Amino acid sequence: MVTSAVSWTATPFNPASFPLAVRSPYLSAWLAQGSGAALNDVWPTFWTGQIVGWAGFAKVDGKPFSFLGDPNVPGAVFTKAVQKSSTFTSTQSTFVLSTGPVDLTVTFLSPVEPTDLVKQSIPFAYMTVSAASTDGSSHSVQVYSDISAEWVSGDNSLTVNWTTIAGNIVTHQVQLARQIPFTEVNDHTQYGSAFYSTMNTINTTFQSGADVVVRAQFINNGRLANTLDTNFRAIQDSWPVFGLSHDLGSVISATDPVVFSVGHIREPALQYIIANGATQPRSLYFWSQFSSLLTCRAQAFDSKVANDANKISADYASVVALSIRQALGATEITLSKNADGSFNTNDVIVFMKEISSDGNVNTVDVIFPAWPVLLYTNPALGKFLLEGLFRYQATGQYPNKWSVHDLGPRYPNATGHNDGQDEAMPVEESGNMVIMALSYAQKTGDNSQIQQYLALLNQWTQFLITDSLIPANQISTDDFAGSLANQTNLAIKGIIGIKAMSEINRLVGGNSATTANYSTIASNFVSQWQTLSASSSGQHLTLSYGDSASWGLSYNLFADKLLKLNLFPASVYTMQPFGVPLDTRHTYTKSDWEIWTAAIMSDTTARDLFISAVKKWASDGLSSQPLGDWYETTNGQPEGFRARPVVGGHLGTCAPGR
Repeated sequence: MVTSAVSWTATPFNPASFPLAVRSPYLSAWLAQGSGAALNDVWPTFWTGQIVGWAGFAKVDGKPFSFLGDPNVPGAVFTKAVQKSSTFTSTQSTFVLSTGPVDLTVTFLSPVEPTDLVKQSIPFAYMTVSAASTDGSSHSVQVYSDISAEWVSGDNSLTVNWTTIAGNIVTHQVQLARQIPFTEVNDHTQYGSAFYSTMNTINTTFQSGADVVVRAQFINNGRLANTLDTNFRAIQDSWPVFGLSHDLGSVISATDPVVFSVGHIREPALQYIIANGATQPRSLYFWSQFSSLLTCRAQAFDSKVANDANKISADYASVVALSIRQALGATEITLSKNADGSFNTNDVIVFMKEISSDGNVNTVDVIFPAWPVLLYTNPALGKFLLEGLFRYQATGQYPNKWSVHDLGPRYPNATGHNDGQDEAMPVEESGNMVIMALSYAQKTGDNSQIQQYLALLNQWTQFLITDSLIPANQISTDDFAGSLANQTNLAIKGIIGIKAMSEINRLVGGNSATTANYSTIASNFVSQWQTLSASSSGQHLTLSYGDSASWGLSYNLFADKLLKLNLFPASVYTMQPFGVPLDTRHTYTKSDWEIWTAAIMSDTTARDLFISAVKKWASDGLSSQPLGDWYETTNGQPEGFRARPVVGGHLGTCAPGR
């Protein structure tokens, strides 16, 4: 693996793709900079790699510079600003670019507000631009930015329409002319509206129209014409854009940041299956209130994350900082409506899209690796993610005795699997649900969910008793590796699930004999498992029972540590392989499982080796896609996954309970 070299200062490192506006499955814009593309070298893209037009220009003493995107403007001459530095934290990506005698600081903020459901559910991100003289003299500065209609669909041949409102805030709104709720094209939603806004002052101008027309107007004049294009047309027909401009006046010291907000809103956000096969429309939680941006909260959050993660290592802190926006950006916080149409803030369900790998809704084995970021930021988000899964299965519509794999095959349709034909991961998902349910209760002291769904938890545990010690031929969360019988690591999960159910039963005041019985079964299974899973030499754990030449990362032991069950003896942890690949079937690995393996190591040197391997992969410059979690260890190439919420698992080493 090689580390990219760039011409600017990159802190903490130069990732394959910078998150710019990452707030939901459909507000997900990235700078795919690979081994060295500056902010103004390439267009921002959706997580899939499709362009979402987002341009920025500045004029300094009458000379125009581009600072965002890669626009071509016939009939207008401009120079590209020179990028001097890039920095990312858990919530922000910041770039400093030189425009002659003036430096522009451009910051992209995707707020992480996990303890405030209203703020966390607002599907908006923010770009701020400030200017400062570098030579001590005053300079005339104007700044401009626009978005294109590419933000509203995955099909650029479709027709859009738009409006602009200029009150205290100037807001452009654009949407498809033909809206199709709950559908996607190329992973883009096909309904709702994109918004681009800024404060309206005496120095603010705006304009909508063809990209080359609007951008040339600013480049040539330093201001927009306050005119509106009403020729509604296809996204790719003369590329309509929606521009905003500010005159910063004469600049010496750093100006107050000019704020541009970008968002995508759809109503309702999802449909969710309820009793008797009916569906319920769900709205994003922020509709129940309204709130404003406070940058200081983002800075406080960034500082907390950095302080906590740096206790492990600087490499770890950088990986965590790159992961948090991505993990939470796959979720949406919803609520239902009461009979009178008012919002029911007591009915909260969080939904997560399985981005890039499948598109499922609330995939249990995607929530599970993301669980550490939920525990770290706000455990209630985890409870609300589990709620939809529990509530659906409690209706009795799902026919299998094990836990469902997901709530629906294609986001945003949480319509269940009443035919029972979801992707079958019986031990995987049953163990995951029991483990996560206990984890939430332990962390918060809130036993309401495990009390309400005790019957389901018992049902899944009964299945684990019959199928986890000797797992049948089945897939686990690493389904890309194929099915396998007698999986050592899968058995660990099932056995921990049984012990977790013992704790759940104790917490809810259940029958003491039942509590003891579950605990005894789990302990007995561990004793048998130790014999079954060991290689013939006794030096390492196998990938599957009886195959002494095999091994794999036994990352499911993480749950034993997280829940503080002390179920598996210390000697088992010393039998971990120190190879980076996931297992002996392939040479690829998963970054979330590497971090989990690091988290259970008592040897800090080995722990740091795993963490540094993940950081090296994230910064190797061989990819330009959003952070992946599945990659080839021999050459650092990504295996296909990108922008997935499972990177929330990178917080495993600083998760509560560790």
